[in-house]
Amino acid sequence: MKKLLNTVYVTTEGAALKKDGETLVAEIEGAEKTRIPLHMLGAVVAFGPILISPALIGACSGAGIAIVLLDRAGRFQARVEGPVSGNVLLRRAQYRAADGPEGVEIVRSFVMGKVANQRAVLRRALRDHGAEMAASDRAAIEDAAARLAAILRRAQLADASIEALRGSEGEAANRYFAVFDHLIRSPDPELAWTGRSRRPPLDPVNALLSFLYTLLVHDCRSACEGVGLDPAVGFLHRDRPGRPSLALDLMEELRAPLADRLALSLINRRQLRAADFRRMDGGATLLTDEARRTVLTAWQERRKEERLHPFVQERAPFGLVPHLQAQLLARHLRGDLDAYPPWFWS
Repeated sequence: MKKLLNTVYVTTEGAALKKDGETLVAEIEGAEKTRIPLHMLGAVVAFGPILISPALIGACSGAGIAIVLLDRAGRFQARVEGPVSGNVLLRRAQYRAADGPEGVEIVRSFVMGKVANQRAVLRRALRDHGAEMAASDRAAIEDAAARLAAILRRAQLADASIEALRGSEGEAANRYFAVFDHLIRSPDPELAWTGRSRRPPLDPVNALLSFLYTLLVHDCRSACEGVGLDPAVGFLHRDRPGRPSLALDLMEELRAPLADRLALSLINRRQLRAADFRRMDGGATLLTDEARRTVLTAWQERRKEERLHPFVQERAPFGLVPHLQAQLLARHLRGDLDAYPPWFWS
């Protein structure tokens, strides 16, 4: 249970939230854990089976405090609000920004966060395993990290258009994945990296990445829904029927440190081997059922790990970062923040 950006996140299954006067009371197994005055809250986000008393629901609805219900995996289920809501104003601001010149700065933040975090993953690999690498592998990673730094500087230029920023993002992804094989330390030749493939993934590493990206985009979509943003209207990703473009935008800066790093850990620590993948008749490669359970367990553990949020300046679990970033984007769109602050991993 954690309070960040005037939102209470309840992640302990079986917790009970009640109203005592003008205060929210949280209990676990009958023992009181915290008390928070309602006037200090903007939202309550509950993960999984959490008991919320009718009195608290009524008090929150009357005070304009949203209650967001997510399942155990963090997928959006419902949002409970009173009759007065600012969501229509927030979404109008989102649509105006997506169609107007101010969208450039939001795209710039997404791109800078993504490229900086990709570079951080490469630098971390050099720091942790550089001494064990072949000189050619180390040189390739160092060159890619230097190229990403140059792309990052270019993205900061004031006159960059959305199309130019999209081009920088694509170039950075190519540079990053060009050296991804140097980060894999598995003895299984079947787990070698030959390039990104999607829909369907054609090799084990791509199958693992695609599965993790699916989990991450679910979290980002829930975060958008939870704060009242329209997950279908993005800035970096163009609108397309059925595509959660804004959720994909939020995911970009989180892919490398959350999904890619976890994939590398599972492979390099031999938690996943070649036998944990199966090739289908059409060429697609999928995780076995047992391997999928291994990945889901590791994903849930990774989401519990805490890092200092560079903007909020508080420690927060990885699993709450999409929700914090969605809140910060909503605050920017409402005019409470001058710019959208990307999340930088270190």
